[in-house]
Amino acid sequence: MSAFEIWGAATFFYLGFRAWYDNWRGPIRPEEIDHYLALGDQTSMDEVNDMTLIRRFLEEDDGKEFVMLNLVKLHPKPVPHPKTGELTRAPQLLRGYIGDFMPTLLRHGGLPLLQARKVGPYVDAWGTEADPDWTIVGYMRYRSRRDMIQLATDPRFLNGHGLKIAAIATTFSFPTQYGSGAFMGPRVTVALVLALGAALLQIAIT
Repeated sequence: MSAFEIWGAATFFYLGFRAWYDNWRGPIRPEEIDHYLALGDQTSMDEVNDMTLIRRFLEEDDGKEFVMLNLVKLHPKPVPHPKTGELTRAPQLLRGYIGDFMPTLLRHGGLPLLQARKVGPYVDAWGTEADPDWTIVGYMRYRSRRDMIQLATDPRFLNGHGLKIAAIATTFSFPTQYGSGAFMGPRVTVALVLALGAALLQIAIT
């Protein structure tokens, strides 16, 4: 295998990654918003979400990726399974939900960026409600707002959504976009990994 073939393959895989990872379709169009929100009306989405706020978020789409901050408090005691009625621990229900959610998220160009367990009370807090005793915090990367609403109305995602509702006692989520920080991001990380792999393979061959 020549150096040209090695670096050509690395470039091919990186371009394939960017084709999946980046939003190439621009902001969501008004007719798409109406379509997906109409689908949402046929699900339980409007029972746990303010659809007016979701519509506004979609209408203000800038076409860029965003990261959803999720704060979650799980039920401390077993709760009825939404399908079987059997008492089940909340973490087990949440794992079942993630089993349906994660493949759908990946199909829509999303990634879990961070999941962390809460290990103490509020340290800095004022002008806010009392700590509800959060369990976990997570960051989920979405390729676009279109992908978010497509995922939320995807039957494969909806299949497990009842598990999430049953497992979680309290939650709130809001979208954010990257600011400053030391986090390189998948675009740079994947490029460096492929470049390192190509360089090591070239050295091994030559």
